[in-house]
Amino acid sequence: MEPLILISPIKDYIWGGTKLRTDFGKISDLPRLAESWELSCHKDGQSIIADGEFKGKTLSEYLSANPDALGTSCKHFEYFPVLIKLIDACDNLSVQVHPDNDYAKRVEGEYGKTEMWYIVDCDENAELIYGFKEKISKDDFRNAIQNNTLLDKVNRVRVKKGDVFFIKSGTLHAIGKGILIAEIQQNSNTTYRVYDYGRLGTDGKPRQLHIEKAIDVTELKPAQQQANFPSLTLEGKSKGTVVRILADCEYFTASLATLDNSSYFANVSKRSFLHALVIDGCTELSCCNKTLTLNKGSSVFIPASAGEASFNGKCSIIFTDINTI
Repeated sequence: MEPLILISPIKDYIWGGTKLRTDFGKISDLPRLAESWELSCHKDGQSIIADGEFKGKTLSEYLSANPDALGTSCKHFEYFPVLIKLIDACDNLSVQVHPDNDYAKRVEGEYGKTEMWYIVDCDENAELIYGFKEKISKDDFRNAIQNNTLLDKVNRVRVKKGDVFFIKSGTLHAIGKGILIAEIQQNSNTTYRVYDYGRLGTDGKPRQLHIEKAIDVTELKPAQQQANFPSLTLEGKSKGTVVRILADCEYFTASLATLDNSSYFANVSKRSFLHALVIDGCTELSCCNKTLTLNKGSSVFIPASAGEASFNGKCSIIFTDINTI
């Protein structure tokens, strides 16, 4: 099985911008490119295979024909475990929260959502919302929503390129305007909005809020950030490449490899597929007797048991796999 270049479905939410088109080469007739779903088997938007035997097929169709491409770790999940996005926030996203697995399966019929954000780029002084300033009660939360004082309660964080945020299910959060992120998340599209700046949707009506559900699932306290992982400069065949773990949780592992005209060698074992998302520069991928040129914005699925995959060039790549026990 060979590595597969993926074509990303695009979402044109009202807060989206144009950087996914101008900076990342995404092709769409939509006026706004809010999100590109770089790795998706979700019913609301499927990755499409760009070339080879399965050209034009969805990633789900490919995996139905090649189930071993997922790897043994994915057998612990009922369905494809992750969803990876690029998100361009030209305006503020709604203040929102995602449920955990138990609540989401009971109420929504799908997994909950724990996610990770990597700040790919941002405007000067851009900020996001991450939990609360201090612990509050459910009544305080409800009153703040009803009285339009919620923004006085939330924790605002000024961000810079390269920052990482781990958003556990139940964490109140919002991406601020002027931020472009890579998001690795559980395979879920369930979001409960609690505040949306009074905006109207494309139908001219206020967008739906989900206040009671949000009150049910929100952790009413400051967010607990995952510990930062140190960067490591590699030696040997990958000499000069810097690798940084971005997240390591029960749902996914994500890392960032920065190549400075150097090489990075990944061993894609039977345990998990490997997804590569190029967020800067250009690289040449060699794997399974196939060589691919990947530019900024390229998304590649490498099947489990593919063996050694080498990346060469000057670039930054986010790698994601499923290495649960």
